[in-house]
Amino acid sequence: MRAIWKGSIGFGLVNIPIKLFSATQSSSLDLDMLDRKDHAPIRFKRINEHSGKEVEWANIVKGYMIKDDYVILEDADFEDAAPEKNKMIDIENFVELKSVDPIYYENSYYIEPDKGGIKAYWMLYKALEKTGKAGLGRFVLRTSENLCLIRPMADVLSVQKIRFPEEIRSVGELNFEQADLGKKEMEMAMALIKEYTSPFDIKSFQNSYTAALMKIIKAKASGKRPSIRKIKVEATKTDDLTQQLIKSLSVKKKVS
Repeated sequence: MRAIWKGSIGFGLVNIPIKLFSATQSSSLDLDMLDRKDHAPIRFKRINEHSGKEVEWANIVKGYMIKDDYVILEDADFEDAAPEKNKMIDIENFVELKSVDPIYYENSYYIEPDKGGIKAYWMLYKALEKTGKAGLGRFVLRTSENLCLIRPMADVLSVQKIRFPEEIRSVGELNFEQADLGKKEMEMAMALIKEYTSPFDIKSFQNSYTAALMKIIKAKASGKRPSIRKIKVEATKTDDLTQQLIKSLSVKKKVS
């Protein structure tokens, strides 16, 4: 893996030199966009709106418009805005990991200790592991500031990017009403949840959609017509709710 960020974790007066590596990868198929007529690949070009000519990456800069004109920002400008955050993840305080709602979660990264940081790295790992807490800090990655949690996982420290409050939309934008629930319905719903409860085992889940899509691709490549499973989903009616819950208790759902 290639490091995407190098710097330090600031833990009180302790600085831990680190490297960040992306912890995730896509499990979706890598599909190309083609012209339906001749299956030629579609290319996206960087076109100058005035000249109509393609622009090389080396000649592309970032700009912010003020009073009908652009102020150009160079790489040094992004670093000058917060030089310490470009090179340091400063832990501002510690929080209970379970107190952070998952809606704030974004990308995850593995942390590798750099030269001279191994002992301090494991000290922080063990301290967080024993307390059940995570370090809350911020740093700059790819020209933008990010909030993050530093937490132990699977024998490694990780950085979990989290969203700022203004990035979460208000539920007030939704349009629906509360519903009245009977005691029987709630009892059955609770029983159903208990019946389906099991320890979290991520290894039991596979990307079945990608596998099914691959079967269709192989069938079409060999000139066969792929078999299609047709399903019809019907919403549960209000007067059927209790009956549907009772039936659900007699069926154990399979994990795919």
